Amino acid sequence: MKPFLHVSVRDHDGAAEAEFQTLLTLTGLPGGSLIQVRAEQAPLPMIDPDDFAGVIIGGGQFNASDEDKSDTQVRVEADLGRLVDAALAGGVPLLGLCYGLGVVTSHLGGVVDRQYGEGAGAVAVTLTEAGLVDPLFEGLAPSFRAFTGHKEACAELPPGAVLLASGTACPVQAFRVGENVYVTQFHPELDAERLVARMAIYADAGYFDPADFETLSTQARSSDVGDQPALILANFVARFAQA
Repeated sequence: MKPFLHVSVRDHDGAAEAEFQTLLTLTGLPGGSLIQVRAEQAPLPMIDPDDFAGVIIGGGQFNASDEDKSDTQVRVEADLGRLVDAALAGGVPLLGLCYGLGVVTSHLGGVVDRQYGEGAGAVAVTLTEAGLVDPLFEGLAPSFRAFTGHKEACAELPPGAVLLASGTACPVQAFRVGENVYVTQFHPELDAERLVARMAIYADAGYFDPADFETLSTQARSSDVGDQPALILANFVARFAQA
């Protein structure tokens, strides 16, 4: 089986490693079948679609809607844009999480802004008619809860995108472009303890008031987010590993 590629954009070693290990666990991939590259550390090499079964873009400290972007962020978003283009050209399937949604949306002509940002916590996610029949959401209930924590969100879908999941505070929770490019606003990789660990790392990054950390941690642990969101990761791997 071809390996999958995890593109990390996190500037914190612990967060990058935790995201990688979580993806490895939740996808069910054996060791050596998920390869990580740190996009914030060095330019991405040109990805040969024949080398990978699929690509997963994780979250990060950047926001696609940032007005004042560093040279590193500009380079990272250009690199990720080339990955999106390769995926749409029929090369390699792609799943973008969190920041991945922002990059895909803006690269393809949609709108990403701050009007639908979400605090750190659990939200209800509802599948659309298209989402109910999409193989990425196989085995999920029509409505489920998942963890979020974002400063920005998709306010307008890119041309040709299909809305797969929505929410009350944030209308765009997941969409698909073409047959093999997927993105989620929510975090399918996070359970309560993983969210708390990530909040501890990013407590001073502006996602929430640091004074609220203990309260948010308690709320996360008492939320009813189960293992349904993680099925998305397993479904992505199962579908494209077979392909």
